[in-house]
Amino acid sequence: MAKVKKNYLIDMDGVLVHGTNMIPGADDFINRLIEEKRKFLILTNNPLYTTRDLAHRLQVTGLNIPEDRLFTSAIATASFLNNQRPNGTAYVIGELGLSEAIHSVGYTQTTSNPDYVVLGETFAYSIEQITIAVRLITAGARFIATNPDPIGNSEQGLVPACGAMAALIERATGVAPFYVGKPNPLMMRSALNYLDVHSEESIMIGDRMDTDVLSGISSGMDTVLVLSGTTDRAGMDKFSYRPKWVIDSVADIIPKELD
Repeated sequence: MAKVKKNYLIDMDGVLVHGTNMIPGADDFINRLIEEKRKFLILTNNPLYTTRDLAHRLQVTGLNIPEDRLFTSAIATASFLNNQRPNGTAYVIGELGLSEAIHSVGYTQTTSNPDYVVLGETFAYSIEQITIAVRLITAGARFIATNPDPIGNSEQGLVPACGAMAALIERATGVAPFYVGKPNPLMMRSALNYLDVHSEESIMIGDRMDTDVLSGISSGMDTVLVLSGTTDRAGMDKFSYRPKWVIDSVADIIPKELD
């Protein structure tokens, strides 16, 4: 007998918002989940912001999401580090969202023989930071990156993101990073553990085949591809795997119909 799909992991960008604008009907969908007392988490590969900052940014768009319903690649990375080596040390390249998450699990940030070099997103990568990372990794620090996205968006246009900087460091050191964020199913499992739910009772909703749908399938979840973001129907056909449902927007999702 199939398990009822009571829980939702939901990508943020392209599913609930476009930049600073809410996707029409996203607030109604979230309200339906709350009214039906379903567990859910909003996921993002973006490690820049704390959950408090993200909640505020979403509120500005018209979405009222509690902080404890937000889960970032920074939180997943901190959880991974804590599981691998509790109370360790790290050299961190990133903003407050990443540094605060790593501090919260008892890690110390240092440039003196750290256990890990952790690369995240930042508003302005510096050659000094990259040089320090290269030297520390060459000296034996393990190389972790929050997310593989090569390009990000800013108000001024496209900017190099974590994946691009990680490739630079890998080329200089010969050491490939371990990516924690999507499409690594590790992030999905971390989110499911955070909610204290099982994959067979959960659904992943996203707008990208190569991250959201792939990570959902790899984690044993049913998946929904919404067409409000990156992937369209033609783009979906380029992949050898398929989501269980393809829906125009979260505004059109009725949770009871997916149970």
